[in-house]
Amino acid sequence: MKRRAFTAVFGGTLASPLVARAQLQGAPRRLGVLMGDPEGDQFSQARLEAFRNRLRELGWVEGRNILLDIRWGAATRDAAHAAALARETVSAGPDIIHGGGTPAMRALRQATETIPVVFAGLADPIGDGIVASLSRPGGNITGFSSFEPAIAGKWLQLLKQVSPGITRVAAIFNPDTAPHRLFMPALLDAASSLGVTLEPATVREPPAIDAAVAALRSAPGTGLVVMPDSFTLRHRGLLSESVARHRVPAVYALRVFADDGGLMSYGSDFVDQHYRAASYVDRILKGAKPADLPVQVPSKFEFIVNLKTARALGLDPPPALLAAADEVIE
Repeated sequence: MKRRAFTAVFGGTLASPLVARAQLQGAPRRLGVLMGDPEGDQFSQARLEAFRNRLRELGWVEGRNILLDIRWGAATRDAAHAAALARETVSAGPDIIHGGGTPAMRALRQATETIPVVFAGLADPIGDGIVASLSRPGGNITGFSSFEPAIAGKWLQLLKQVSPGITRVAAIFNPDTAPHRLFMPALLDAASSLGVTLEPATVREPPAIDAAVAALRSAPGTGLVVMPDSFTLRHRGLLSESVARHRVPAVYALRVFADDGGLMSYGSDFVDQHYRAASYVDRILKGAKPADLPVQVPSKFEFIVNLKTARALGLDPPPALLAAADEVIE
């Protein structure tokens, strides 16, 4: 699988008249892109396409006044792999960089303190040391955060609504890649108010996923919260298969899980965040400084219910819950 795609359109030996005129007016700006997921991931492709669409709307035409240098897979291996991709991105000499996801941004934070960087899909930019604060990010990095801590309580509330008998819930995540510190206090508060016992289920390797889910099947009244995490996202096929096989009600932070057969998802719209991130790229290329652009919080959320999966689990979601959903998959 290719790690890098260079999207210039200077085919042949002569550029088109339109490109030639643009070159006379000044060289195209160079935009580095570092995505966490592999290139073949449809979820990540949709986010990048939204970003590119917004750039076009703002007048940035690839091959004419902007060139994209794209690298994939910063979250697919270890931190050393992400760091190598970040160094490649910086070494290419871009005017600005767009980063997607926590592993990519951690690596870019170490790779450059001068090239402007605009992120999207980052849950805890302060906790991860990417920015100093949301209102005054400081330095060379700003962007669009993907979650706020309070959303974690909503995950438990939804799980309890769809399966009132739940008394024990595991929160599954990889502590090396998930922003668990951000969500755990809100999860614990919600568990206390709902009369639910909350247990962290940490997983670092794929085989641990099935073991964690299987452990929930041993007692009645159990459920699962799947935190936003590049690791669980990358292994969502394995996770979804395990949850279905062990018949565990689960709620997810990303809609791609519900689209793939998960029971429910509630979270921010990642495609919209990447779309909005292009506006910051535009402003910075026109002279704005990242330190002066506050980190934006999510403005669009999605609640998806997979009714087919609910029925397979023997659950009957209340009408009020279905009415509140942005989409019901049947």
